[in-house]
Amino acid sequence: MKKTHHSRTSNELAGVTELGSNETHYSDDYDPSVLETFVNKHPQNDYLVTFDGYEFTSLCPKTGQPDFANVFISYIPTEKMVESKSLKLYLFSFRNHGDFHEDCMNIILDDLYKLMNPKYIEVLGLFTPRGGISIYPFVNRVNPAFETEELSNLAFQRKLHFLGNVQSYGRAIR
Repeated sequence: MKKTHHSRTSNELAGVTELGSNETHYSDDYDPSVLETFVNKHPQNDYLVTFDGYEFTSLCPKTGQPDFANVFISYIPTEKMVESKSLKLYLFSFRNHGDFHEDCMNIILDDLYKLMNPKYIEVLGLFTPRGGISIYPFVNRVNPAFETEELSNLAFQRKLHFLGNVQSYGRAIR
């Protein structure tokens, strides 16, 4: 028997307000309230969603100088998923936010974790060099409600993978 997939209903899209809006507001400072979700229609599947936010900018909290990064966000969804335009607006809201690289990546992980309650989430920031030094903060988390040996191993292996490839990341962004 052939299974039919239907488009999303207006009820399923009720929480998505920025997508398609002609009056997009870009927040001047950090604003997690712009994040929106939609229902995951395939919660029975353990699949990975990845975003590449290659225009991330924040400010050094001490000097006020801009810091630029590629921010990679990956997660295994449960019931909710983050809507991409709202994520773009959220990442943009860091533009005038003064925090260290490591803080920004942890804030992003915490906000998205609270928003979606995913099975697994990771955030990697590949910051461009400033003052001759590049910083690449990586943070990940397994949701205790869905923790299995497999997910715990995944989180550990992802950290090892990052450690093993950190030099190649640097060559890629220079």
